[in-house]
Amino acid sequence: MSETNYDSLFGKLVLEQKFCTEEEVAHCKKLLKEQTKDKPVTLEYLLISNRFLTPNQAKRVRKATKESKDAAEHIPGYKILGKLGAGAMAIVYKAKQLSLDRIVAIKILPKRFSENPDYVMRFYKEGKAAAKLNHNNIVAAYDVGEAGGYHYFVMEYVEGKTLYEDLAQGKIFSEEEAIDIVTQVARALEHAHTRGLIHRDVKPKNIMINPGGIVKLADLGLARATDDVQMAKSEAGKAFGTPYYISPEQIRGEMDIDARSDIYSLGATLYHIVTGKVPFEASTPAEVMKKHIKEPLVPPDHINTSLSGGISEVIEVMMAKRKEDRYVSAEELLVDLDAVRRGEAPLRARKKFDIGELEQLQQGQAIDTVTEEDRIEYEQTISKFKVISTVLGAIIGVLVLVIIFILSSK
Repeated sequence: MSETNYDSLFGKLVLEQKFCTEEEVAHCKKLLKEQTKDKPVTLEYLLISNRFLTPNQAKRVRKATKESKDAAEHIPGYKILGKLGAGAMAIVYKAKQLSLDRIVAIKILPKRFSENPDYVMRFYKEGKAAAKLNHNNIVAAYDVGEAGGYHYFVMEYVEGKTLYEDLAQGKIFSEEEAIDIVTQVARALEHAHTRGLIHRDVKPKNIMINPGGIVKLADLGLARATDDVQMAKSEAGKAFGTPYYISPEQIRGEMDIDARSDIYSLGATLYHIVTGKVPFEASTPAEVMKKHIKEPLVPPDHINTSLSGGISEVIEVMMAKRKEDRYVSAEELLVDLDAVRRGEAPLRARKKFDIGELEQLQQGQAIDTVTEEDRIEYEQTISKFKVISTVLGAIIGVLVLVIIFILSSK
């Protein structure tokens, strides 16, 4: 691997492991470009010398890199072409499947996780979940297995980048671009939901866009079947998801998680890409999640005033605190997205707002019932106002007559 490729990969890994911030890596990459050829240094060296990264953390990244390289060499039938990235539990390679002469992506579970049955079970569940789906907007699954003590998952290789990469560069998407992206993800979710799968981790990092503008929903690592009662019980009370995009019911660890949880997360993603900000920010993940449950959402068109009222209404319904107030399905959401794209009102969203207000009225949360005492007080106030108005009218009339008399005397 060349120095440039190693530096690029090292920078990507330390970010994914959350050892450094994007600003710290960018600062050192800038310094790297300024280095003279007679004194070459690596990104790793600069991160350590600037005290952004500890030597122990650097050692861990190097060890993970070596381990994953060894693992890749143990998988028969594939030629490893390079590393695509790494997450908290697995490393993904770009490879060629020799039998079919096609480019694929291979996710490999490191040995330190392979010794834990729970990690292995979750790894295979992801592969099986992906295998149930066949949609143009979902990363396809090809194979899952074990070789040389390593567990691997072979999937479709998507040339392009994640939505997160654009957001990290400060890009704010136009309303038209955003609707196109979210429409494609909603179609992917509609396909998954009708097959009884809830993604549970819809976020910019799991949304890929190829050069042709085709959007692919990836990473079914947290996916759960709606009829998997055993898993629902084992996970009850635990929050599964990503803090910036997680739904309130996922935070509470509710067992009854359905399509509306994914719609909330997609709404949070849409909010982020059209405003450049996540819906709720705080210093800790726990505080962020608390805000998802309790804090009112700042309407997106209050942040980005170029947004239409229609897209703002759609996002607010997608991110309603109560799942009963959200779109029932991705199909219903798609109707409103299509309407807003055409410049029309999102009728489903407005109906949700109307029903929500009606329920609040019925529950006494919005407007109190007018009592007989209130009615009498109101009538007395009106009566007093009429008397005062009559008196003021008479006074003004007298003043006018006096002024006329004075002017005529002159």
